[in-house]
Amino acid sequence: EARRELSEALRALDDEIMTTFLAAYADVNEHFSNLIGMLFPGGSGRLQLSDETDPLNTGVEIEVRPMGRNARRISLLSGGERSMAAIAFLFAIFRSRPSPFYMMDEVEAALDDVNLQRFISLVDEFRDEAQLLIVTHQKRTMEAADALYGVTMVPGASSKVVSQRVKRDAVPVS
Repeated sequence: EARRELSEALRALDDEIMTTFLAAYADVNEHFSNLIGMLFPGGSGRLQLSDETDPLNTGVEIEVRPMGRNARRISLLSGGERSMAAIAFLFAIFRSRPSPFYMMDEVEAALDDVNLQRFISLVDEFRDEAQLLIVTHQKRTMEAADALYGVTMVPGASSKVVSQRVKRDAVPVS
């Protein structure tokens, strides 16, 4: 009797996990497709389960089709395209499961000027939804910030944290 009840409880738990996973997957996939359209103008993208028959033990594959090219797995894209696809996936998760803040470390390092501007536009869309903490060396990303924090050290001294609040309307985001 105990074994039967335990088996039923495990089946119910697996069903709930599968339902929750598939709902989250569908939500992230929808946001991902929309964000790919924004970050790859004229392009498309989607997420696909590696094994749709076993959602509890599957992987998720990312497919992106830049405008005028065939659908490609993320591993076949250029470094900048991979970064943009990863950013789209990350922000799709952010949209699906909102949080009050997000922290990113040099996510835009591999982007050229055009894609960097698309990233900054995406960050600007999230500005009202959450606080974004971005570690960067990109001057244009810093120009889009509300506040800057840095660590500096003069020779022979210890590190010092510096901060500066930025007036957004006075700083151009080119």
